[in-house]
Amino acid sequence: MITVPEQRLSPNFTLHELIRSETAARRGIDNTPAQEIIENLRHLAAFLQLVKALLGGGAILISSAFRCLLLNVAAGGAQKPLSYHTQGLAADFTCPSFGTPYEVARALAASDLPYDKVIYEFGDWVHVQIAKPGEIPRRETYTIFSAAEGYLPGIREHRRAA
Repeated sequence: MITVPEQRLSPNFTLHELIRSETAARRGIDNTPAQEIIENLRHLAAFLQLVKALLGGGAILISSAFRCLLLNVAAGGAQKPLSYHTQGLAADFTCPSFGTPYEVARALAASDLPYDKVIYEFGDWVHVQIAKPGEIPRRETYTIFSAAEGYLPGIREHRRAA
């Protein structure tokens, strides 16, 4: 396991919070990242600092960031190491002091931040990923309401059942 769980990656984000997982704890999955992943997490933490500033400085509540491949599969993610989560380049989060996940996703999409993708997911959280080192951010935006419907382009308001 990580020997320094409170290792600070940026002024407001620690390694511990970017690798913490209730699913991993419940299932006994070791979610310790390799050193090259920790470097990616440093870049992600620096980007999350920009997100925090954009959203007025409120708390960014990370529900998931780095996931080893086994954890990613357990969480319902990609079964191949293609997920940005498995590379330490993505985070799922909310920022309640700013607004709803929809409002957060809209603010990110409208910003000039160098994100690779922003996805408003299931009406409950925002997925943000940064480009791989050396790549140009694509600044793509998507919404997903259900697995059956899939990813829709743009940030779309969540439709609640009547």
